[in-house]
Amino acid sequence: MVHTVKNTTILPHGYLDLLSQMEAHRLLTASQGKIHELFRNCSLAVLNCGDDLDDSRKLYERYPDFDIAVIRENGGIALELQNAPASAFVGDKVIQGIREHLFAVLRDIVFAEDTLYLNPALNLTTSRGITNAVYHLLRNAGVLNPNLESGLIVCWGGHSISREEYDYTKEVGYQLGLRSLNICTGCGAGAMKGPMKGATIGHFKQRFTEGQYLGITEPGIIASESPNPIVNDLVIMPDIEKRLETFVRLGHGVVVFPGGVGTAEEILYLLSILLDPANQDIPFPFVLSGPSSARNYFAEIDQFIGLTLGEEARSKYDIIIDDPERVAQVMERGVQKVSEYRMQSDDTMFFNWSLNIDYDSQIPFEPTHENMLTLDLSLDRPARELAVDLRRAFSGIVAGNVKPAGIQAIEDHGLVQLRGQSEIMDSLDSMLKGFISQNRMKIPSDQEYLPCYSIVQDEALAELKN
Repeated sequence: MVHTVKNTTILPHGYLDLLSQMEAHRLLTASQGKIHELFRNCSLAVLNCGDDLDDSRKLYERYPDFDIAVIRENGGIALELQNAPASAFVGDKVIQGIREHLFAVLRDIVFAEDTLYLNPALNLTTSRGITNAVYHLLRNAGVLNPNLESGLIVCWGGHSISREEYDYTKEVGYQLGLRSLNICTGCGAGAMKGPMKGATIGHFKQRFTEGQYLGITEPGIIASESPNPIVNDLVIMPDIEKRLETFVRLGHGVVVFPGGVGTAEEILYLLSILLDPANQDIPFPFVLSGPSSARNYFAEIDQFIGLTLGEEARSKYDIIIDDPERVAQVMERGVQKVSEYRMQSDDTMFFNWSLNIDYDSQIPFEPTHENMLTLDLSLDRPARELAVDLRRAFSGIVAGNVKPAGIQAIEDHGLVQLRGQSEIMDSLDSMLKGFISQNRMKIPSDQEYLPCYSIVQDEALAELKN
């Protein structure tokens, strides 16, 4: 039985309680317009914190009567909730962390819609314009710290991982916390929660009271990866491309734990950037790590990267198995090199302006059936360009797995088809089957995972179209 709280009102958190009357009126108007459904769905995902459900449509079906509205309150604004999940409350009050996340949704979904897309100074048709927009959104969210003294380590990995892998992510987070390093993840469960949980203990032992546990998400994924309760700064970027750019602009290094297609997408995104000749001298520590049981998992990913992108791509990361302390040591030394480089190049420590990200990695990719089929997955392309299209292939599978629009497209038009040279497709098929057999596509449940994709080799494509 689903328990809900029929009606409650919560007041603003942070700078939103200092809105002018004009700003309050614009928020009130915008929240009732075309983005209300998006605002509602993201808010429901935040209120669902702690639930293992990773199917966005099932979440919306579970709470069909939930709604949220921006209302006038004491000359400013407040949020009115109707039929909200009871798990988000203690007594009749919303849990403080969830309350903060709700106003982050208001800030990033409603307020940013007006400040970003209606701002004539931000040109989203150029690479530099998109980077400026990312900076603008992060500054608006209050997560940029010009006085930053400790590094921010981005931790990627799946929400559907084993208990052993989860415990390992906590141990790595603990070792990072002992070195007063901050943590940034995709904000969900599993490998996104574990490093934060471990870091809280490491920070406490060092009496490091300013620890940042930054969660970066986007509207299409937040319902399947509800923010975990440790996140103390939540930012919702407009799309996956801006989310990924945020990770590498803010982070001083990346640790990748075991995961599924979303994790593979993140790895390929970062490789597409590090393979750019313009970035070859920019230090960026990059480690793949897990317990002993994950050795074969990383070996298969490493083999896939070597086959598709070559030895240069493999040289961009280290694989460290079952050694959390060494992971933290590599990150600590890497952050020091990053700091020295940015001082020498007159770049900021809190936002990496120097890193070149090409426009083809920034523009939103719509994973339609047609766009997925026309990805060029062939070995005769430059490695950086192939990495961009491989990233898009994995992004399309993520959409078909968990994003409402992607799930609906699969139901309406059937499986998406991925085409490419046999060498790539055989290796890709093997890796994806491994993800499925290890329950890395979805949180384990009684239902068997059904692929949203099919693999098509180039030589079979002509027959398929006929």
